[in-house]
Amino acid sequence: MLGITHFGFFLVAVFLLNVTPGPDTAYIVGRSVAQGRSAGLVSALGISAGCCVHALACAFGLTALLAASATAFTVIKLVGACYLVYLGVRLIFAKQQAQASAAETAESAARASAPRPLRQLFLSGFWTNVLNPKVVLFFVSFFPQFVSVTSPHKVFAFLALGVVFVVMSTIWNSFVAWIAGSVTQRFSGKPGIKKWLDRTVGSAFVGLGVRLATATR
Repeated sequence: MLGITHFGFFLVAVFLLNVTPGPDTAYIVGRSVAQGRSAGLVSALGISAGCCVHALACAFGLTALLAASATAFTVIKLVGACYLVYLGVRLIFAKQQAQASAAETAESAARASAPRPLRQLFLSGFWTNVLNPKVVLFFVSFFPQFVSVTSPHKVFAFLALGVVFVVMSTIWNSFVAWIAGSVTQRFSGKPGIKKWLDRTVGSAFVGLGVRLATATR
């Protein structure tokens, strides 16, 4: 159907790829630990939206062009790396000034600004995925293995595979966010531990950024 081949193998491969920890998983876990389940879930949705962009680009040949261009690869790599480092540094130092008085102040402030942070979290997850050149290379090397060369409906085949990939990834990433978010609930009443969790997560983001910056094709 649509020229898709070995669909069963595709499902198994996508499942194994999802359960194998990678940058997206690390990012979702970091957000969940630092800011709770809702932050992790929204970040997971942002990453899924990024995967949709890659799937569309793969279907219409843009991903192949990016993968073939050393300049485009380098630019995307460096922009994505700088963005992750920026997020990490913000996490490491942001809580220093927020160590104010009572929990009521923090709670009312969080309630007042709830919609905006969620939007920012979604966009952060989105750009973290879109600006990762490894994801570009993954889509251009993985998806064509399951589309027949002679298929007259290659675009639709790529889009169908992309939908399956995004749905499976969203389910798994949401599960990861839900589990990791329980850590925040345990330590929410302990600002000292929470501060060190934020610093640890921020350092992990900086490490991811450095790793991305030094990535080779």
